[in-house]
Amino acid sequence: MSTQLGERQADEANWRLRNWRVRARLVALIVIPTAAAVLLGGIQVFASIGAAGDYTRTNRLAQLSQQVGALTHLVAGERARTSWFIARGRPVTGLAAVRNQMDQVDESTKEVRAGAEQLVGDVTGRTADQIENMLSRLNDLAGLREQALEAELLPGACVELYTTVINELLSVHNELIKGSQDDELFRQTRMLDSLAQAKESVSLQQALVTTGLVEGSLDQEQLKRFLGELSRERNERKSFGDEATAEERRFFDETVNGRPADRMLFLRELVLIRATAGLPLRGLDRASRGDDAKEWYDAGNVVVDSFRKVEQRQAAGILIRSEALSADERQRALVIACAVLALLIAVLLITTGVARSLVRPLRRLRGEALEIAGRRLPEFVQHLRESRDGALNAEVPPIGIFSKDEVGEVARAFDEVHREAVRLAGDEARLRSNVNAMFVNLSRRSQTLVERQLTLIERLERGERDDTRLGDLFLLDHLATRMRRNSENLLVLAGQEAARKWSEAVELMDVVRASLGEVESYDRVSVQVQSAAAIAGQAVSDVVHLLAELVENAVSFSPRDTKVIISSSHIDGGGLMVSVTDHGIGMGPEELAQANWRLANPPVVDVSVSRRMGLFVVGRLALRHSIRVHLRPQDTGGLTAMVLIPEMLLTSVPGPVEPAEPPFIQVPMQATPAMPGLGHPSYDPAFDQPLDSASWFSSQHTHSVEVPMPDSASRPPQADPQADSEFYATLESSWFTKATPTPDQRDPAWTSPADTGWQAAGAIDEPTQSGTTTSGLPKRTPKANLVPGSAAPPPTPVQAPPVSPDRLRSRLAGYQQGVRKGREELEEES
Repeated sequence: MSTQLGERQADEANWRLRNWRVRARLVALIVIPTAAAVLLGGIQVFASIGAAGDYTRTNRLAQLSQQVGALTHLVAGERARTSWFIARGRPVTGLAAVRNQMDQVDESTKEVRAGAEQLVGDVTGRTADQIENMLSRLNDLAGLREQALEAELLPGACVELYTTVINELLSVHNELIKGSQDDELFRQTRMLDSLAQAKESVSLQQALVTTGLVEGSLDQEQLKRFLGELSRERNERKSFGDEATAEERRFFDETVNGRPADRMLFLRELVLIRATAGLPLRGLDRASRGDDAKEWYDAGNVVVDSFRKVEQRQAAGILIRSEALSADERQRALVIACAVLALLIAVLLITTGVARSLVRPLRRLRGEALEIAGRRLPEFVQHLRESRDGALNAEVPPIGIFSKDEVGEVARAFDEVHREAVRLAGDEARLRSNVNAMFVNLSRRSQTLVERQLTLIERLERGERDDTRLGDLFLLDHLATRMRRNSENLLVLAGQEAARKWSEAVELMDVVRASLGEVESYDRVSVQVQSAAAIAGQAVSDVVHLLAELVENAVSFSPRDTKVIISSSHIDGGGLMVSVTDHGIGMGPEELAQANWRLANPPVVDVSVSRRMGLFVVGRLALRHSIRVHLRPQDTGGLTAMVLIPEMLLTSVPGPVEPAEPPFIQVPMQATPAMPGLGHPSYDPAFDQPLDSASWFSSQHTHSVEVPMPDSASRPPQADPQADSEFYATLESSWFTKATPTPDQRDPAWTSPADTGWQAAGAIDEPTQSGTTTSGLPKRTPKANLVPGSAAPPPTPVQAPPVSPDRLRSRLAGYQQGVRKGREELEEES
């Protein structure tokens, strides 16, 4: 009940942590930190992938910035050349140079458009807007060129329109700065922007001064613009110097601030002095006496080209840095992903290993525990039960788990439990052996007393002539016989065999009659045994005992007015079937199934055996000789006990040698417990049939049999043959009757000294009778039929010598010393 309640509670609360399996607990223990590690690793991977994408986008912006830088440089050159062309009045000789510059700008514009269109889909927000504005401004170049070459566009307006386009191109550098997350890349991007702004300022100064030199003066707006660009250039140079390293400043000074820039700086200083003083700009350098505008344009180109070299170097550095950062982030993402994957694999392997190290010993412990509980321990207990003295090898093999963890400790604890169970089973077996020994001792003692009681009852039966007392002696004889069978039941309970053994086969009819002799209400049994078969001698006693138990059960549990039928028949497969049928109360299906199971598998002696001792004894006796006993219900009520005797216990009935048929005489039968005599209340005339003298009933009891008269040749001489035969017939018992008498071939003239005794016996051939009883038995007169000379006078008793007091005192003292010595030995042993 408690086990079922525990299983039901476990089923109802499987979700509870205490009901989880070990593997589930390990998974739950490891899955949370593993999930956290995987989550953090995934975040790092996604962050690295995002950073790699950002750096890739920065790299593409850097590439676009490099292309835009080249385009800006060409557009600035186009601005200076176109404004100079317009200031000179659009001469035909200068148109080819302008067209050539415009063609270079168109080629660079195509590259920028291609790069910008590829990047538009990857960028969003302000960067995308700036790129769209840049492309739209590049579309305005065509109209601007048309106005500059064919319309009346002034040089100053031309410079302003080109400056607007260049500013849109330079805005890409600012977006490149916004997309940068690396400090080094941010620094290099700011340096690139400063260089681009400084270069643009120098280029704008070139265009303004060129138009002013052609026109011969700078108005106030142009001068103010020139001074502003000069200040802007200084600021951008300072910004570049602040961000640049020593190596970068050195390269910038060698490239931009070297000898190539001296001419431009000198001319710019002259222009600045004259413009601020309000002097004309013609004849700026009197030493050269050349075209001032051309000299200034060429000197400005030198400085602008120098800035372009530094700008290209810086843009290449940004491109390399962005590619390196993108590669590093991709590698970092790959490393983190591999680390997370390795962590998962390691966690999986560790979890699997730990789970196996726990689950395998637990499974082995569970399997061996179930094997011990289900097979090994029951088999050991069964061996102890089957052993005679309960002594078996109690060595308990340990469970094959020798670890030092908790599982190993549980295994050792279970080994201790197993050893204790084996020890208790051994103690129980020894106790059962002691109880069996007591059963055997009590049974032996009871059997001895019962045998003595049966002998005494038999002697009383022989000398009793009162019918009432004789009937009581018969009942007492039956009770003693049942007591002897109960004593034999104790032997069966103790696993011992009965002392009564037979060496020769006994006919089945005699076996059935012998079993009825051990049942009190034998008169209610109808015998219908027809099989001409005999039971082997070694199994006769047990078969008699088995049938007696079944018959007694049938008689006890059936009404007194019904008959119990014993029948037999041969079966086809070999063997003999003996059936005991009653019309009693019967048994229920469950009880009948349990009884049949107990008959096929006799249990150990316990309290339940005491309730059905008869069935237990039947099962033990049947198991001893491979006899099958099965109970079957009757349709009309009651049970049929079917006893299948195997063929190995059956033999043929030994047939006696048939002699010549002499005349028979009827001898009165003396009643015994196994075969009641005439006058007994349960006497059955059907039993009064001729029997073989060597049969089961050939015992000390005398039965009513037909004894053949001996042949005349076998009679002793000098005696009446008829008298001699009658005398022998009355004195001989069936125990000493020969199965086949052999005729005597002695000489009739032979004599012996005993002939006088035979002659005296012949004188009382006709015994004196005092009538018959109501049952037809003859009444005997005491001492009326004594043989003359057979009763000698009693001898004179010899007086015993007097007992010496000293001898009696010595004998009692020795007895007292022996008792004291025995008690001391018992105390020493305990």
